[in-house]
Amino acid sequence: MPEQFRTVIEPFRIKSVEPIAMTTREEREKYLKSAHYNPFKLKSEQVIIDLLTDSGTSAMSAEQWAGMMRGDESYAGSVSWQRLERVIRDLTGYPHILPTHQGRAAERILYSHLGGEGKIFLSNTHFDTTRANIEYSGAEAIDCVTPESGKADSDFPFKGNADVARMAEIVEERGAENFGAIILTVTNNSGGGQAVSMANAREVRDLCRKHGILFILDACRIAENAWFIKQDEDGYSDRSCREIATEMFGLADGCVMSAKKDALVNMGGFLALNDAELAEHCTSVLIITEGYTTYGGLSGRDMEAIAIGLVEIFNEDYLRYRTRSTAYLGEHLDKLGIPVIKPIGGHAVYVDAGQLYDHLPVDQYPGQSLVCELYKMAGIRSVEIGSVMFGKYDEDGKLVPAPRELVRLAIPRRVYTQSHVDYLIEAFEIVRDQRHSAPGYRITKEPRFLRHFTSEFEPIG
Repeated sequence: MPEQFRTVIEPFRIKSVEPIAMTTREEREKYLKSAHYNPFKLKSEQVIIDLLTDSGTSAMSAEQWAGMMRGDESYAGSVSWQRLERVIRDLTGYPHILPTHQGRAAERILYSHLGGEGKIFLSNTHFDTTRANIEYSGAEAIDCVTPESGKADSDFPFKGNADVARMAEIVEERGAENFGAIILTVTNNSGGGQAVSMANAREVRDLCRKHGILFILDACRIAENAWFIKQDEDGYSDRSCREIATEMFGLADGCVMSAKKDALVNMGGFLALNDAELAEHCTSVLIITEGYTTYGGLSGRDMEAIAIGLVEIFNEDYLRYRTRSTAYLGEHLDKLGIPVIKPIGGHAVYVDAGQLYDHLPVDQYPGQSLVCELYKMAGIRSVEIGSVMFGKYDEDGKLVPAPRELVRLAIPRRVYTQSHVDYLIEAFEIVRDQRHSAPGYRITKEPRFLRHFTSEFEPIG
């Protein structure tokens, strides 16, 4: 696109549209109460703009839909599997590819084998399902993110980096033999959607090699991460994003990927590994729990769409549009005085609800209050990433809060236009002006793991 233009346009045309049901405030208040004040429990037709997640919510391209028509549904050795395997191997360099129906299935297969009582996992920040799969096995998940991450207004471009010095201290304290893996999540989703530098990935690689610990990438947004490396890390401005991603894959021993993010599809994922013995064990579990080795819970149609999406995602006109359009929302919220995590990530804008709703204590879940207010006011569905998602209870039953009370506005890929984003900005202006009337919430029902998905709430006062 000619650089003299200020406007970054969508590098695609829209060929199909889906209607949105425009609800009233009165209707939304009723819907939210019926959902026990948990937006996960809302029906999709009750939502005007859905920013709950960017996972599986992308609009697929004409080429992906054409690929789905070519899907080979053979049980074993389908042409669609051969195509997907080739694309993944060319991108990652890993020889052993295991298809799964989504990323958390790959996590379960890998971390149930590597985990168990007494095992420890380190990460820049564990994704919610990653932590749940690790802890479900009886292992311990510890986050070690760079101290820069705690500085909300800092413009440091790689606030998703791991704190490698802290990781090294923990390895020395606990003994390398007790570690299941060190996981680098790119981009750092739960840490604010922040990028990870190649230099940091090399430091993690060196630590793992020194101590004989497995190094795994959570690569679900690796294309967006590669774009930030290209823009902000010395020595990469002339490299393609695909080359950058392949270099990062080459540092690790394997990866888990939810294809529902940067592969631009609605369902799918994979586990890819260097080690043949580890892959053989995971393959046995895959066959028992997911499906045969050449489909792993996916249809041939799904595999075709993933193979095409893994190519399309590295189009740099798209990545420029993707990151710039997300930044457009974040920058306008910042101008309104809404506290956002900076720099703005590629897939989402993160609002500091604890700072916005400073009248609410952490045990009244200010993030949950904000997601409820956004829905009531404007029909916007978002997700709390704070003490509902990551809070723990101590031995006395007292809440140990998350480091920050965030709300994530996750932008589905190729779905919404600038007018939708302008509507979001207007909604936040109302939220800002009425922030002191927002109530706190208490949990009335919760599960043991991943409580944000199914917990029930009621307003306080």
